[in-house]
Amino acid sequence: MRPIVLCRGEYLNDFLSKNTHEIRFRNCKGAEELGFAGKGLMLNSDYKSWTFNHHLFNQAILSPKFTDEAIDHTNKLFNELEIYWSKRSYSMAAYFDTLSNEKSDHQSARVINSVKLFQALRKLSYKANDVLQGMEFINQKLNAIIKSRRQEIEEKPLDEHLPHDMLTSMIIKNTLRDDNYIETGEATRPMTDTEIRVNILDGIFTGTYKIGNMLSFIVYYIAHNPDVKKKMLKEIDSIFQDDKMRPITKDDFYSLSYCEAIVKEVARIHPVIHLLTRYIDKPNKVAEYHWPADSLFLINVKSVHNNDDYWEEPNKFNPDRWIVKNFEPKKGSFLMFGGGLRLCPGRKLATIELVCLIALLFRKYEIDLVDMNTPIKTTNSGTMVLCVDLLVEIKPRN
Repeated sequence: MRPIVLCRGEYLNDFLSKNTHEIRFRNCKGAEELGFAGKGLMLNSDYKSWTFNHHLFNQAILSPKFTDEAIDHTNKLFNELEIYWSKRSYSMAAYFDTLSNEKSDHQSARVINSVKLFQALRKLSYKANDVLQGMEFINQKLNAIIKSRRQEIEEKPLDEHLPHDMLTSMIIKNTLRDDNYIETGEATRPMTDTEIRVNILDGIFTGTYKIGNMLSFIVYYIAHNPDVKKKMLKEIDSIFQDDKMRPITKDDFYSLSYCEAIVKEVARIHPVIHLLTRYIDKPNKVAEYHWPADSLFLINVKSVHNNDDYWEEPNKFNPDRWIVKNFEPKKGSFLMFGGGLRLCPGRKLATIELVCLIALLFRKYEIDLVDMNTPIKTTNSGTMVLCVDLLVEIKPRN
């Protein structure tokens, strides 16, 4: 199929409007074989099914209580990460065990099962047989996790507090456990286990790699811009004073405006997703031309983000542009989370994790590149830019 590449923001205004029911990919047998067809968000071309999943996914991940939970989990995961920095291998427990002769103190079934699950996820980019076998294993593991969490919820009294993580929120949505439960028909039915499983997979596929690579790019640009680093540390120190240990709170997160500006500017100048795909199954007018059904569009994010028609000094890394009073990027010119009806539902979670990780890392550690003259090594994987190699030196901050 011949794709049409869009490189200007004004061509996207109608195309990415919330009234356009465009989809990301056309129907294909591969999605059916993997069990994704008509389910979840990423590969779902059934508009009615997608709307249902999108509504429940958003309610699960965009609530204020989920924000608290996300910040709390980011604190806990960072504290776990620090444990392994005193070892010879800079990694989490599972990776530490695979990269070092010395084993971690976390040889639990939970860690071992996590390793197997994510090894299976990595195989999904290999040969067809590996993909099918991997998906069978992944589905079994996720089904077991969902079943276990359902049982935990059922065993708790109705008036007992439940966590507000994504899995729990999806299970209880539109049930008696849901604070906003109103029984009004099919549109507000609970999610099935299969729907929950595919949505969890969507979150893993579309979120995990993006956050990891984005954090690498953030560290790289901070290291190469000492004035930005100075402003960032001033903001962090003003909030945490000399306390390098206390957990980040929701108030702290909303006060880290310059850290958030850094996240946005890195996403603008070095987007992790450099191409957005959109497919139309009905005739549509795009970029002043009429296109037939079954047309595939590629939106060149890098081209839009670096266009001097929309950005002042577009090739300059300048987080300050985001903190100018009343600043808003021109419509269609900033695509960090895509746009239109299919705007990334995980945008809030991604922002929370990245802003909090910046503060947790730099309030306590001095982070420098091993070689300032070596450019960051990246590779393109489909629509995504991946960091291949970024060597840093980390030491306690005075």
